[in-house]
Amino acid sequence: MSLYDRIGASYAATRRADPRIAAQVWAALADARTVVNVGAGAGSYEPPDRAVVAVEPSAAMIAQRPPGAARVVQGSAEALPFADASFDAAMAVLSDHHWGDRAAGLRELRRVARRAIVLTFDSAMADAYWAVRDYFPAFHELRGLTLAEVADALGATRVEPVPVPWDCVDGFFLAWWRRPQALLDPLVRANVSVCQLLAEDVVDAGVERLRADLASGAWARANAELLARGARPRAAAARRRVIRPAMPW
Repeated sequence: MSLYDRIGASYAATRRADPRIAAQVWAALADARTVVNVGAGAGSYEPPDRAVVAVEPSAAMIAQRPPGAARVVQGSAEALPFADASFDAAMAVLSDHHWGDRAAGLRELRRVARRAIVLTFDSAMADAYWAVRDYFPAFHELRGLTLAEVADALGATRVEPVPVPWDCVDGFFLAWWRRPQALLDPLVRANVSVCQLLAEDVVDAGVERLRADLASGAWARANAELLARGARPRAAAARRRVIRPAMPW
């Protein structure tokens, strides 16, 4: 909660739902009519055509929810204030890695809903991402559960890739895979939790290395294959599902 109370004020400026990712999240909800959105933030990815209750610990994030957004309860994933099977579905979008007890929060999703959908990332693949490998290797200090452990805690019946388009409008850490210059922008970094969790001098050093490599052309030469790639959406259905950003490397 303290992290997002600190960085949350400008969150909505660069963190908006990408409609292509939203479509896959909403498809995963299937026929659910009542949904709890855990770690809801400013309300991105909440389906507009279903009865949604949001759960969010940070007052700064709650304050950014737009007029007409779903009702929000200030609370934590690890102790959801709802009875068993209160909802048709529970969802968590790029939030579970911030929970104090990630496994407990995932079990809570299972408890309060008949279907659970989690959009998360596979930290085991972090070294494949140029931003981690070449500029922010201290990311490894932030690793928590593996994707397999997330799936086990959730009781997932399917792990489904979610392609991240090169022009993704949601500015999370992985979204800039073909637009490295964005990470030079302090506003972009302010709304990327990785950049806020690492020590300031570590982030500054990585940014300066990236700036130099962009200016010299070294980044483009090392990542030439990425510059020609895009992402294609896919969809499927399951009762409890982990969906993760599927990157093109």
